[in-house]
Amino acid sequence: MTKNLDKEGLSSIVDNYQLFYVDLWGVVHNGVFLHPEAIKALNQITKKNKDYILLTNAPRPNEAVKFFLEKLGMEKEIREHVFTSGEAALNYLRKNLSDKTFFHVGPPRDFDLFKDFKKLQSKNIEDCYYILCTGLFDNHNEDLKFYKDLLEKSLEKKMICTNPDLIVDRGNNRELCAGSVAMIFEKMGGEVIYFGKPYPEVYNQSINNKNKKILSIGDNLNTDIKGANLLNYDSLIISNGIHKKEINEKGIEHVSKSYEAICNYIQAELKW
Repeated sequence: MTKNLDKEGLSSIVDNYQLFYVDLWGVVHNGVFLHPEAIKALNQITKKNKDYILLTNAPRPNEAVKFFLEKLGMEKEIREHVFTSGEAALNYLRKNLSDKTFFHVGPPRDFDLFKDFKKLQSKNIEDCYYILCTGLFDNHNEDLKFYKDLLEKSLEKKMICTNPDLIVDRGNNRELCAGSVAMIFEKMGGEVIYFGKPYPEVYNQSINNKNKKILSIGDNLNTDIKGANLLNYDSLIISNGIHKKEINEKGIEHVSKSYEAICNYIQAELKW
């Protein structure tokens, strides 16, 4: 049974945990503005001498996301807690593929991710060693058949996916993410190496989490909550996020069961 914390707030359970993984996009901001109550909750976690990581499936380095958060008005003390799926992927690329050519699938704004590898970028997908997927070429173009046609002759190559999310809400607009392209590649028989929630690498790289009681907070059942489930962390689902309509119509018990996810707690928004 998922416990509702709307009346009691996060403060009612904070002492049960030593570390909090908090989803950034969806819980702390929506791509357009910060959520004030979430910011207050993060400050209170700090006052309790607890650790937290702002974990995000952003296909960019930590510093690029911190710069974006600064423009949104987030204080330095908070944005220093950011760790991205892009940073985890970069660490892998530097260690394993630093001399291999790649073809980039994603928008130009993601170029920051691989600027150190720019000379290895191939203009032809058939000539590359691996495919680096950070998103769609145009996030407003939802014609996924284009990517099926693009990728079907390159199934022998590995794909590195830096954002496992399928969709994200930017304000009131819904956009497709890299995970949507990677899913097409997998369904056709291609091999994908994912970096980001729900996969363990991004959690393990971000902070020393050994022997700590952990609560993972997020709005996405497929990434935030399933990641917590896979790693045996407790979880808190934010219901005003990506699953808002489903949860309002059917209730969290029905929705979480349909996604084969376990939620220990639920809040409409992250609130102390």
